[in-house]
Formats: sequence, C-alpha cells, structure tokens
Amino acid sequence: MGHRKTRAPRHGSLAYFPKKRAKHQKGMIRTWPTSDKACFEGFAGFKAGMTHVALIEKHDTSPYKDQEIFSPVTIIEAPPLYMYGIRLYKKTEDGLKTVGDLLASNISKKPNMSRRISMPREIKDNEMLKKFKQTISKEKVTEIRGLFASQPYLISIPSKIPNLFEIKVSGKDSKEALTFAEKYLGKEIRVWDVLKEGQFIDVAAVTKGKGFQGPVKRFRIHRLQHKSRKAVRAVACIGPWHPARVMWTVPRAGQMGYHQRIEYNKQIIKISENGEEVTPAGGFVNYGVVKGDYIMVRGSIPGPKKRLVRIRPSLRKQPDIEIPEITYVN
Repeated sequence: MGHRKTRAPRHGSLAYFPKKRAKHQKGMIRTWPTSDKACFEGFAGFKAGMTHVALIEKHDTSPYKDQEIFSPVTIIEAPPLYMYGIRLYKKTEDGLKTVGDLLASNISKKPNMSRRISMPREIKDNEMLKKFKQTISKEKVTEIRGLFASQPYLISIPSKIPNLFEIKVSGKDSKEALTFAEKYLGKEIRVWDVLKEGQFIDVAAVTKGKGFQGPVKRFRIHRLQHKSRKAVRAVACIGPWHPARVMWTVPRAGQMGYHQRIEYNKQIIKISENGEEVTPAGGFVNYGVVKGDYIMVRGSIPGPKKRLVRIRPSLRKQPDIEIPEITYVN
C-alpha cells in the first residue's frame, strides 16, 4: 500500500446485495408509521426535476442559521389519487394475510382502470361494508389499507395507465380507521390532505437504470496498471485457492441501477397547486410543464424524471424545525 493511503475501505455497500433489477417500477414501502389520529400514512407523485431556491435557513445547528443561502430542491408533481378500494389484513404466524377487499361502485368510470384490474359485473358496496364491520368485530383485523390509483393522464407524462398501490390507514382502532377510509372510498385525495409544509418524509423509488456495467464503474475499484495481463478494468485477484469458489463479496460485473431505494428525512418546504410558479421557461428538461399540485422537497431523491415516487411520513423522528422562508425560485 505504499502508493496510496494506509486505509482503503471497499466501495459499494454489501447491505444492498443482490444488486439486481427491481421487480416493479413503482417504489415499495414495507414499513408504515403508526398514529392514533385517523389519517392516510402516505402519498405518491411523479418526479419532475430539480432546481434551486434561495431561502432563509432555520435549522438551529446550521452555521448559516437566519442567513439567506441557496439550496437544491426536487419538484414532485402530485396529481390527486383515486381511492378505488379498501383492504383488511389480519396478523398470522406467516405475516399479514388478506381478509377481504371492498371496491368502489364508480371504479368502472375511471379511464384505463380495466387495464389494471378485472372489473366485477356488479359491486354491492353497502352489503360489503356491513360484512366488513362484522369481520372487524369477529376477527382481529390488525391493519386497514386504502387501495389507490395514480392518475398520470392529468399531467405531462406520456403514460396513461394508472399505477396501483396500497397506503396504510391509521386510527385508534380498526373501527375508526375503517370509518375514516369509508369517507374517501370512490373519491380523490389531494396532497395537502395527507402532508403539510415543514414535514419530514421518506421517499421510496426505483433508481435510474444503467444496465450491465463492469466492476470499475459498478464498485469504483481502481484500474490496474497499463501493462497488466489480460485485463485492466478488472479485479486482479478474485480470491484464495480455498475455498475453491469466488466469494460473493468480490466486485464483479453485473446490473447497475434500477434498484429499489429509500431516502430518509427529506423536508417538504412547499406544497402548492400552482405549478407555473416553479416551472422553468420551456418546462423541465425531459419532463415538461408542471400543470397542477406539486411538492417541493429539499435535496435530491432517487429515480429519473417521470418516475413514480412514493412518500410516507418519516419513520425516524426529527426535531421540529421551522419552515424555511423561500425568497427566490430559479
């Protein structure tokens, strides 16, 4: 190690193995926050792009507190979500198990929903609601989730088929959560029904895909000397004689990008319904014009433009921080 620093930690966290392509293009949320207040514990939108703003820093530990600074921000266009159903879960030895589903009576009126789910001939939502309430009183229903569909045809992206996903419904007990979800069944929810300015959130998305890459780009290993035998952009020694196999920790070529990732503790600094105020002249590159509701998040988030981004309130509690005052938007 005479030619470099004495300490050479490996690049690329082994916590993310296997590095393979995500099964679905929409982000996955496995853990939801809990609350005694009846509410939805998440939302979703589409990444429009990044810009920068000038704001008055309010964080107590920042050396720039009460000073004007520039900060990068991400714009997430968040059209209303359509709630097309309710799903009940009970806890078993093998995890959560579905007890039953309730679909909205107006589900067939929404465009392109038939391309995602098979439409029932007749929906008796009143009878199903009675059965749901009886089920809650008899069985130990541990979790209630709303079934939601995105509405990409309301914004600038070319995709018109909705994405389907679940959002947990919180409450003091299952009855209160079901009563709350019943109010929104067959209706739309908007971003300010779930989130608020200044709140910290977790963002789940699938990262930008980069295809099949070698170990130099995939794990950032050093190139060998130019007179190296056979290969320069490769690992020189891939392991000992015994065990007589290549260990999984050795950097090898393979899939890079298009992985499921979550970014923690991103602060919402603005929520608005006027997308024109953040759209640059000519629109966002490779996206277009932000037409309606949007979320301005401080910092960057995973994924390319136009990709569906799922949001939940932060699991890791953060101290209350004032909403920074925005003085300029690029």
